Amino acid sequence: MTLRGRLRDERGSIAVEVAVIAPALLFLVLLVVYAGKVSEADGNVERAASDAARAASLRQHPADATDDAQASATANLAAAGVPCLTLTTTVDTTDFAPGGTVTVTVACEASMADVTLLGVPGRRTFTATATEVIDTYRSGS
Repeated sequence: MTLRGRLRDERGSIAVEVAVIAPALLFLVLLVVYAGKVSEADGNVERAASDAARAASLRQHPADATDDAQASATANLAAAGVPCLTLTTTVDTTDFAPGGTVTVTVACEASMADVTLLGVPGRRTFTATATEVIDTYRSGS
């Protein structure tokens, strides 16, 4: 076989290689997107829980602390662009006194519909808990 004959036999081989490798590259890109989305949502829920606990610790009454914690968590996740399908904010005020603590748990169920080609569940719940100490020397009413 001549050199010219060998060159003709290899025509189209790059198209076949691309067709074989393209699905693997697409899967890898989707995997990176999924990992980034999970990491970002997890960090945002952690920050929301921390901010909510801090907001609750600044209030004088447990009912006000609960309201502020829920509002803070909702606002924080909305500002971060986390689309929670369901958002649950639980506030533990059993030790709500100067020198005590307040604990906030935030659970956000987020949609993973944009990366369903990976075979991951369509929804994922991110949960974070934060505890803040209530100032010992604050004035009570």
